[in-house]
Amino acid sequence: MELRQLRYLVALAEERNFTRAAAREHVAQPALSQQIRRLEDEVGLALAQRTTRSVSITEAGEMLVTRARLILAELDSARSELDGLRGIQRGHVAVGAMHTMGPIDITMALATFHQRHPEVELSVREQSSEELAEMLRYDELDLAFLSVTERIESRGLELRQLIDEELVVVLSPDHRLAATGHVEMRELAGEEFISYHEGARLRELLLAAARQAGFEPKIKLESNESRRIRRLVSRGMGVAILPRSDAEIPGAEITVATLSRPALRRDITLAWRADRRHPPAARAFIELAWETLGPSDC
Repeated sequence: MELRQLRYLVALAEERNFTRAAAREHVAQPALSQQIRRLEDEVGLALAQRTTRSVSITEAGEMLVTRARLILAELDSARSELDGLRGIQRGHVAVGAMHTMGPIDITMALATFHQRHPEVELSVREQSSEELAEMLRYDELDLAFLSVTERIESRGLELRQLIDEELVVVLSPDHRLAATGHVEMRELAGEEFISYHEGARLRELLLAAARQAGFEPKIKLESNESRRIRRLVSRGMGVAILPRSDAEIPGAEITVATLSRPALRRDITLAWRADRRHPPAARAFIELAWETLGPSDC
């Protein structure tokens, strides 16, 4: 079993196409196909199922891909640590971010890091918090900015909270509750909601609060963009629950009301896999993120 075969298998699993996987690995497509077949012969199991239009990874293939990612990540870490003896001169840092970051400006951290280490490649993936957590566990990301859920908190991640902020009700200016300034969750029973997509922490908080208030919320429209949600609310398409930082920035005309019974809050937390030996570039980015975006009293 060769390292290049593992790299080719991971590429194939992620691209689901031999031509794209070969281009990504800078090899000819027949060469990549041949190495995958040799790997299958060695393990005695089919790792990929081929059709004329697509490729799917078998159960055995998925199992090996998971192990291969860890092996390749450790190898990259070893190489980066050796590079670290000469200073942070190269490498790659994969950063994850949830869709709505409120007052946390990761572009500042990215720009500062690039100025300090211009030869290090940076990439950013936007996903839901739970998707980001899984990507951290499989070393698809070096670090992530996410919101902590019960499932995330207890499963092997190092977590450092950056902020904790209030969630508020966002209403159109002519809504029946717009003049009150304060809304209890039960008063929104029967309303149509503009919500984040399933899997987002803010969607999870909305569902939990509505059920605690005794009703199942009606989700009319979905978006992971806070500005779009605000525009939809301003046009009378529904109501929404947003972080206060997203609700109060300039934009579409809306009314913001305090939410109670229950009051809701969300966090933004810096996370990474606790037992991973990060390469120097990733360690430097984690330190920079905490230094520039962490609580000011830390």
